[in-house]
Amino acid sequence: MTFSLKKFFSGSNGWVSIALLAVVILVVFPLAFDLFRLNLTGKYLTYAFVAIGLVTLWGYGGVLSLGQGVFFGLGGYAMAMFLKLEASDPESTKIQSTPGIPDFMDWNQITALPWFWEPFHSFTFTLLAILVVPALFAYFIGAAMFKRRVGGVYFAIITQAIALILTILIIGQQGYTGGANGMTDLKTLHGWDIRTDSAKYILYFLTGAILIGVIAGLRWMLATKFGRLLLAMRDREDRVRFSGYDVANFKIFMFCIAAIVSAIGGALFTLQVGFMSPSFVGIVPSIEMVIFTAVGGRMSLVGAVYGALLVNAGKTLFSESFPELWLLLMGGLFIAVVMFFPNGLAGLYEKHSAKLKMLLQSLLARRGQVAPAPVSATVTPLEPEKIVIPKARARSSKGKKRVLTSEGSR
Repeated sequence: MTFSLKKFFSGSNGWVSIALLAVVILVVFPLAFDLFRLNLTGKYLTYAFVAIGLVTLWGYGGVLSLGQGVFFGLGGYAMAMFLKLEASDPESTKIQSTPGIPDFMDWNQITALPWFWEPFHSFTFTLLAILVVPALFAYFIGAAMFKRRVGGVYFAIITQAIALILTILIIGQQGYTGGANGMTDLKTLHGWDIRTDSAKYILYFLTGAILIGVIAGLRWMLATKFGRLLLAMRDREDRVRFSGYDVANFKIFMFCIAAIVSAIGGALFTLQVGFMSPSFVGIVPSIEMVIFTAVGGRMSLVGAVYGALLVNAGKTLFSESFPELWLLLMGGLFIAVVMFFPNGLAGLYEKHSAKLKMLLQSLLARRGQVAPAPVSATVTPLEPEKIVIPKARARSSKGKKRVLTSEGSR
């Protein structure tokens, strides 16, 4: 018990925030909301996957992508293809000209299921495709860009262009993708009706549990030497490169991780909502996903989740209460956050949580769990440590020893 309390209440390791987020998502929201609002919250949580992926890529890696909707859409469309094939069995589509294929294919005079749709009859293949296809796509984009040291605003613009191209491609290939309407009328998962009330509750808890698990995994990864290298690469890329590390490979890897996490969110979105369309792939949704991260705090995984919840709840509330003014109100919300909370919600939390943390530490200190919190937050600077260079290397021209301090003075 002592070890776990130390882990939770010593330092700023973030596990307390993750535990509190789990309580909010898995306990507070289900008790506070009705099914309709809970289903909306589950949809917002799927957007949070993209936001936490951007924390690792943008906040820690220093690479801003304005096309993460691409990977959200790839994961969503992969799940939608499986669900659509299950809903298009010969019995359900017997009134079509060609039974056994999705309805939008029949409308577009396609008489046989395309070859790239066939593997999606398998749920195992679908799960692998949700992870592998976005990762491969991100790898090819990243290798083409980062190996040539394309970054910064140029990379952001290129990812925007890719999002626009994919949107046009999906709409243009209506017979294979459903076009602008997307894939709708998704009913069952292995015979389990995902439209029932009980299914919506189960899918919400599944989404919340997976989100907490992904956050914990990313938190562990960023706490290792790899995470410190990402921060060093973000702040001093040239120094990291001169130290012998391949910066391009680090960026490619983080781009692939962010793509996989976004695709998981897209797949869960399809299950939660029951459809997928190109409106979630283009430039506008991709920029909104960056806003989620900025509002929550681009250096905080937990903050990004709260940012996604706040922004989407604001959109819903403003559009319901002020249908003619909600865009202006959302713009005002973004401006206010940037002006008054430049570090997002996470910065606001860190600013006001120091007193609470000291109080918890003092309470636990009375029980002998952890060391008591310091009385003052002021840190007294240490005296420079004197380091004596060995005689063979430290002789000056006059035969005297040179004494160096840790601050570099002689």
